[in-house]
Amino acid sequence: MVMNSLLSTLGITAPVLAAPMAGGASTTALVAAAARSGGLGFVPAGYLDAQTLADRIAAVRAQRIPFGVNVFAPNPLPVDRAAFDAYAALLQAEADRHGLDLTASAPVEDDDAFAQKIDQLTADPVPLVSFTFGIPARSVIAKLQRAGTLVAQTVTSLDEARAAAEDGADILVVQAAAAGGHSGTLTPRVPLSQVPVADLVAMIHHAVDRPIIAAGGLATAADVAQTVAAGAQAAMVGTVLLRTDESGASAVHRAALADPEARETVLTRAFTGRPARALRNRFIDLFDRQAPYGYPALHHLTGPLRRAAAAAGDAGAVHLWAGTGYREARQEPAEQTLTRLAAAL
Repeated sequence: MVMNSLLSTLGITAPVLAAPMAGGASTTALVAAAARSGGLGFVPAGYLDAQTLADRIAAVRAQRIPFGVNVFAPNPLPVDRAAFDAYAALLQAEADRHGLDLTASAPVEDDDAFAQKIDQLTADPVPLVSFTFGIPARSVIAKLQRAGTLVAQTVTSLDEARAAAEDGADILVVQAAAAGGHSGTLTPRVPLSQVPVADLVAMIHHAVDRPIIAAGGLATAADVAQTVAAGAQAAMVGTVLLRTDESGASAVHRAALADPEARETVLTRAFTGRPARALRNRFIDLFDRQAPYGYPALHHLTGPLRRAAAAAGDAGAVHLWAGTGYREARQEPAEQTLTRLAAAL
């Protein structure tokens, strides 16, 4: 396998990385498996308080492996209160299935403890920090870089790539709309571009002087090789790791990914108020058209329902995040998956 400058900088040998999957799917074991394959994985900071993040970082650091941390950067998408209340009332029939009352819910508009996490990451630096949802202030990026941390920024368009480079990001994570889970778009109210990932990588590679990590719908060795040929120095995969031995994905999520019945993936804001790609299910069919924009308010509103549904094995009300290549997800060691995806390089 040919080394490139990004791999050398990151201290890795394989150009296939394990994407950060907040909410439990990315475990310490998964990050370690990515390192064994020659790549690296990420500790997802999303939805964690600063102390829990510190504990997770310590657990990965104890493995003495390369790794990164992914942080949700503030990019407020406040919800209209009347629309929020109407949506909560609409969801109540679904909540009744699981003995929950959503009618007294109020919007929670937090920033995922961003400042506390940045303070922690500058006081106790990690090799790589990536940002998604928003581009942090130049002062934040510079502060991390002075601490010895490389900064990567998730972008979904050429304009976003240029903005990230102007603000000082070292690396661009170029994410196509085929990605599972949340899109990193900076403009969530605007429909996502459907440009294929290799074409998006090529466009940005020719216009912006930053190393690129490609992401979004990559599920085979051919997919990965195509993005590298287009100008990426590495690829990042998530959905194909959800059924691996080291994944923390719920049993209901794993089963849905393996279900032989044909399912399509769709972009929806029904679960969190922000566009994310998931396997189409009952919740999406019932609520997608009525869901307002509003992140993180809708995330907090639907969270108890989604957790209860997962515990009950009710796949119809769970956020079954999945990229377009989800049928390539296999039940096997993650190291085997990642090694196979790098085989054509």
